Amino acid sequence: MVEERQKVAIIGGGIAGLTTAFYLQKIVRENNLPIEIKLIEASHRLGGKMQTVIKDGYTIERGPDSFLARKTSITRLAKEVGMEDQLVHNSTGKSYVLVDDKLFSMPGGSIMGIPTEVGPFITTGLFSIPGKIRAAADFILPRSASGKDQSLGEFFRRRLGDEVVENLIEPLLSGIYAGDIDQLSLMSTFPQFYQVEQKYRSLIIGMKKSAPSQPKKPEETGKTKAKAKGVFLTFKSGLQSFAEAIEAKLDPDTILKGHRVKNITKLDNQYEIFLNNGEALVADCIVATTSHKVTQSMFSQYDLFDPFKIVPSTSVATVALAFPKEAIKKDIDGTGFVVSRNSDYTITACTWTHKKWEHSTPKGKVLLRCYVGRAGDETVVDLSDDQIVKIVLDDLKKTMDITMEPDFAVISRWNNSMPQYTVGHKQRLQTIKDQMTDELPGVFLAGASFEGIGVPDCIDQGEVAVNNILDYLNFNHSI
Repeated sequence: MVEERQKVAIIGGGIAGLTTAFYLQKIVRENNLPIEIKLIEASHRLGGKMQTVIKDGYTIERGPDSFLARKTSITRLAKEVGMEDQLVHNSTGKSYVLVDDKLFSMPGGSIMGIPTEVGPFITTGLFSIPGKIRAAADFILPRSASGKDQSLGEFFRRRLGDEVVENLIEPLLSGIYAGDIDQLSLMSTFPQFYQVEQKYRSLIIGMKKSAPSQPKKPEETGKTKAKAKGVFLTFKSGLQSFAEAIEAKLDPDTILKGHRVKNITKLDNQYEIFLNNGEALVADCIVATTSHKVTQSMFSQYDLFDPFKIVPSTSVATVALAFPKEAIKKDIDGTGFVVSRNSDYTITACTWTHKKWEHSTPKGKVLLRCYVGRAGDETVVDLSDDQIVKIVLDDLKKTMDITMEPDFAVISRWNNSMPQYTVGHKQRLQTIKDQMTDELPGVFLAGASFEGIGVPDCIDQGEVAVNNILDYLNFNHSI
């Protein structure tokens, strides 16, 4: 008698979907499990926002360009698919904050904008004397109310004051989510700050005590000075090559590209998945790795997903500009800068990519990667390529002496691509998951709209989804 195979549908071929498909296939093969996998992607390529342009010797990322080295799920997956030898750390160097047309060095000892060393904080020109005195109130202020979600802005303004928030913390943190820190949820974006405050009361003291110990200086050890490794990693061949390596490990018969899911309906203990070409698939288990709005539209007849309708998303664009080295007359020592929201600039940040990622740029060339678009300032994303390039160059020329037009530009628009984890996000998501367990058992969520937008966060969610699938289908296996 042939054992009936359980059918699993993974909807969305970004990194969360790829991770789910890869690890599930791995466990199915290793244990000869009767599971049939289908990965459904609306576009004609996999990888989602991981897109790389290789041109004239440049390696240019359209979407994310790197990830934190301490988030090890991605390095584990890289090893699994034979990409470990392509991993490279960023080059270290000064980073800056642009405030009122002036670049200020990031204060030494600051962790995500939170000062942990008195000297650099006192001497920096980023803040006025009253602003520095206000930040010192962190040493005496009480803890936040236990377990209460609040906005990042509310949390940091209470602890450190408006000036430190607006000139340092906001440019750093809002850049990650392209959001408004006075709307973003503390518990869903950076819960570690709340945990540090609860443990130590003072955020400054807590961040200093909980920070990883710094290696001793060469003169203290007697060793020759070694080049410090950066805290970020990427792939020399580009993040798209990572997605392609994962795809190459998947059984081609499991991948269905160019097919959009229009609607999903529950059938007793299974689900019917209707595709845009009129076909329908049946699945015992579904993992939706699509955006929250697409997920809601696929399950539109189920009210439990209605809260996703009002979750905002912002539009952003990356603008990569390639120049000959001699085009930049004012060569600033560093790897890039973020821009204070109070400054009269359209760009939100600029990376001197040729310095931060030396493999990305041919010798004698310069690669600048700028970011535009954020919550409340998204119209620039809809402008023409020429208009965007002009705006970005006008902004750059205020801080750098650029004497030539770029050899070429690569502009990548990401419309409504940055989900905003607003205050209460975690609880809303948990309520939806609880309702799914009752009304749509065997359906699971993973991806940037839910529990972390970074590539490693999406990999983590994919791993959890695999364990959820195996548990639901009553297989005693896990990653």
